[in-house]
Amino acid sequence: MQYLIVFLEGIITFISPCLLPMLPVYLSYFAGGEQKKEQTLIGAIGFVTGFTIMFLLMGALAGTVGNALNSHQNIVNIITGIIVIIFGLSFMGVLKIGLLERTMRINFNPSGHGFLPSMVFGFVFSIGWTPCVGAFLGSALLLASQHGSVLKGILMLFCYSLGLGIPFIISAVVIDSLKGAFTWIKSHYKQINTVCGLFLVVVGVFMATGYFGKLLSFLSVI
Repeated sequence: MQYLIVFLEGIITFISPCLLPMLPVYLSYFAGGEQKKEQTLIGAIGFVTGFTIMFLLMGALAGTVGNALNSHQNIVNIITGIIVIIFGLSFMGVLKIGLLERTMRINFNPSGHGFLPSMVFGFVFSIGWTPCVGAFLGSALLLASQHGSVLKGILMLFCYSLGLGIPFIISAVVIDSLKGAFTWIKSHYKQINTVCGLFLVVVGVFMATGYFGKLLSFLSVI
């Protein structure tokens, strides 16, 4: 169940104001100025591969840190839960956190197009856009740290990357058919952000109170 949660967080990151409006720009770069779906798809896969590798490294680090703090699990639960709650309130607009509302722009001018340049672009994306998508990426990392396992940390960030990457790859193939859906999402950002932020707050409360594991056990039985 925890893997489903971080997968959903990846999808929410995709439709966030940080990423979705920039999607046509990314896809245009992947196409290399040519309207070829095959080339666009290859570039999108390379891009997703790049940020996935970086996120997996982050997940391994989160799992390592969580393992080192395993003897202080109650304190870890409280701190990580409170942070996720703050992330959620920020996403809802209740709190203003500058770090989560800006983008760290790295001066990167990729040369050429194709899988490898797009993969490098994905690496840069994962670093440069982390502050902007930090609410849900941070939540995924904090969930990974709570489990105190490097393997689980990697698996959880892999699920997050799937949630972010699958819509990206699908969009590269059917971008023209999704224009109406993207327009609807953009016009309802306030409501979407409120629901997504509330989702983070609920997750944070369960994490802080130590009931997150019990909730997952209950849901797995159902």
